[in-house]
This record gives sequence, structure tokens and C-alpha cells, in this order.
Amino acid sequence: MNEQILSVTDVNRYIKDLFTVDGFLNNVTVKGEISNLKIHGRGHLYFSLKDENSKINCVMFNYAPKVSFELNDGMSVQVKGRVNVYEASGSYQIYVDEMTNDGVGNLYQLFEELKKRLNNEGLFDEEHKQKLPRIPKKIGVITAPTGAAVKDIISTINKRYPLCEILIFPTLVQGDGAKENIVKMIEKANESDVDVIILGRGGGSIEDLWAFNEEIVARSIYNSKIPIVSAVGHEIDFTISDFVADLRAPTPTGAALMVVPDQYEILRYLDEYKGRITNVINNKLKRNQEKLKHFANSFIIKNIMSLYSPKEQKLDILIDKLNSSITSKINNNTNKLNQILLKIKVVNPTEKIDYNIEKMKQLEKNLRNLICNIIKFKTNKLINLQTKIELLNPNNILNKGYSIVKINNKIIKSTEEVKINDSLDIILKDGIINSEVKGVK
Repeated sequence: MNEQILSVTDVNRYIKDLFTVDGFLNNVTVKGEISNLKIHGRGHLYFSLKDENSKINCVMFNYAPKVSFELNDGMSVQVKGRVNVYEASGSYQIYVDEMTNDGVGNLYQLFEELKKRLNNEGLFDEEHKQKLPRIPKKIGVITAPTGAAVKDIISTINKRYPLCEILIFPTLVQGDGAKENIVKMIEKANESDVDVIILGRGGGSIEDLWAFNEEIVARSIYNSKIPIVSAVGHEIDFTISDFVADLRAPTPTGAALMVVPDQYEILRYLDEYKGRITNVINNKLKRNQEKLKHFANSFIIKNIMSLYSPKEQKLDILIDKLNSSITSKINNNTNKLNQILLKIKVVNPTEKIDYNIEKMKQLEKNLRNLICNIIKFKTNKLINLQTKIELLNPNNILNKGYSIVKINNKIIKSTEEVKINDSLDIILKDGIINSEVKGVK
């Protein structure tokens, strides 16, 4: 007996023929929840129908004219069509001809109920949202350690702002234990020194994303002391995490763009700020130069000695008063001394004479000390005034390397006062240079 050997195609075709001739499978109506919904660019619909225990793949060609309602993962629908085999993969599926809305699916209903309850509690209120740091130093990323999401986040941050440090907090993003793991990583990130947290994963069905619809995850996000950006799924996917987070990003890559600045924009900003600072400094220098020029041309600077003429006169008056006071003091004490001598001649008591001699010596000593102190004080004051006058003497500026330019003994203050071939006298600290003007700039 020769055994017949079949190809894979032969087997799949045989099974397909069995489905084709089965009258029941050629006209079935099936109820279930939509899952893994995908709308192809050519207008075809690919999805799965599932219940509590099982799942079957479905395809609906040119669905738009046949479906009058918006489709979402988790919706409960009834489909009518035929069950057959797709030979290329050897899988069977429902080829849908009609679809009707059978109400909201279980997961979608749970989503809406939790969303409404948390919203009523105020977990979504804007007043609780934290602002993201403008320039973060460390970013925490809570996601699966492998996959496109974490790679896109790291790649985008490194390209956009490579100075930032990235800390990965690996977690399960779907399946058993995912919600507890996500909460644990949020708490761990809050114990670190990161400035902002990205929480997310790549796209998937409503079942794949369900961990981010769990209440304990939502409350953990709400209680976070560090701002959290939710980046779950694709742009069309919405989870409870998106509503409670401080900011929602349409994709993980979008989250990376939101949390860090563009290094090139910062460089442009710094260049612009540098230009502004330079302009401010130049304007300030210009204003100060104008003030300096104004002061240099002022009457006081040009006639500096006029400030000290009254002081000189006052000093003379004080010296005269001092001399007069000293003379008067000497005369008074001389008179007292003469009176004492006269009394001594009359009375001539030896003890009184000795006593008065000592007293006279002491008075003389006190007088000398007083006179010396007065002279010393007035001399120091005179020296200070002379020093100040000397410091303000305009001729002293020649010792610092400056010079005075004159034409016919007239000081030149501007190039407008000079003509070609004029003879100049340049006065320096140690002499005068005679020169001739060859050009004026």
C-alpha cells in the first residue's frame, strides 16, 4: 500500500473545501466583543471577536458602507457571514458581510464606569496636575525593559537632549501582576532623584492595555510627588492613566519629545541672549562714555582749584585764630605768673614759694602739651588738605602717562580744533614735544 504524501497547501485546501460545503458555517451570526481592531488603509477591517472563554479572527472587506457606527476595542457586536479557512496561514476566520452594534462590551463598560467615578472624585482635575520641569537632569522611564517603546524613548531623548540622564524602571505592562508591578515601579521612582517620569508602553488591544486602566495604577499616578507623563499605546488609544497623569503623550516617542528641550533651540536661545547682553553692555559703555565726556568738559573739572580756594582761605583764618589763641594763652599765663611773683615778693613764704614753683612748672608743662597738641592737630589737618589738593592737581595726570596738547598755548579738546600742518605742543611729565599735524581722523 503506497502512502499518499500531501503538501501543506493540499491539506489547507481540503479543509477549506470542508468549510465551504458546510451549510451551517456558510451563514452564521456570532456575538462577541471586538478586540485587536485594525483598520487597513485599503478600507478593510481586521479584528477578533471574543467572549469569556474563546476568540475567533474576523475580516470584513470594504466595511465603510456596511457599518454606520464608530468601532472601538471592547464593543459588543453581532456579525453575520461565513466561516472559512485562509489557506496562506491555515487559520480559519469569519468573513463578515454584516455587523450590528450589540451595545457596550464588558471591558469598555468597566473602563467608562471607572473613568466616571475617578473623575467625580477629582483625580482628573487640572488643579492637581504638576508642571513638567523645563530642563530635567534625570528622567525615569517605567515600561517594559525590551521592545520598541523603551528604545524609542531612549533614542529620542539622546538625540534631542543628550545631557539628560535616563533611569529605567523595568515593569510588566500586561498580564497577571502587571498592575502591581507598575505601582511598585512608580513608588520606586518617587524614592529616586528623577525630575519627571514617563509611564508607558507600545500599542495593543484594550486587553493588552488594561493594566493602565486599573484603579490602583490610577491612584498611584495621582499620589506621585514627581510629574508623570502617560504614553500608553498609539495616538488613538486612551487609558485611565492618560486622564489622571499630569500630561498625556500620544506615543512613547511623543512623551520623550515633551519632557526634554531641544538642544538646538537652547543653543539658539543662548546665542540670542548673548547678543542681547552684548547690546546692553555696549549701550551702557556708550552712555558712560558720554557721561565721562560731559564731566571732563564741566566747569568744576576744568577749574578744579576753584573748589579749594575757599578751603585755603579758611585754613589761613584757622591758622591766624590758632596763633592768636596761643598768644593770648601765653599772655594770660604770663600775667598770672607775674601776679604770683609779686605776691611772693610781698609775702615771701618759703613753702608757698616752693608750692607755687611746682604748680607753675606743672602749668607750664600742661600749657606746652596743650600748645603742642593744638599745633599737631592743625598741622595734620593742613597736610591732609594739601594732599587732597595735590591729588586733584590736573598736572599730576602727566605722571600716569597722559599728555596735554596745545596750539599757541591753547589746550586742544577736539579734533575739530586741529588743521593739517598745525604746530602742536605735546606736554609730558618731563618735557614738551613739538610736532606737526599730518592728518586728522
